[in-house]
Amino acid sequence: MDTQTFTVANVKCGGCVANIKKGLAALDGVASVEADAASGEVVVRGGPGRAELAAKLAELGYPEID
Repeated sequence: MDTQTFTVANVKCGGCVANIKKGLAALDGVASVEADAASGEVVVRGGPGRAELAAKLAELGYPEID
């Protein structure tokens, strides 16, 4: 199972973390999502490629990823 890690700008609170986790978990094939408000780090296990994950993050209001 592939694991992808992103640093996402503007993740500031538990609400941001919950929004990201719920949104990415809804994508086909995603096994788990972890997100940290302090570092902005998001770890996705399984699921689609980076481009689709980035597009979903942008749709959720987090267009800047590294």
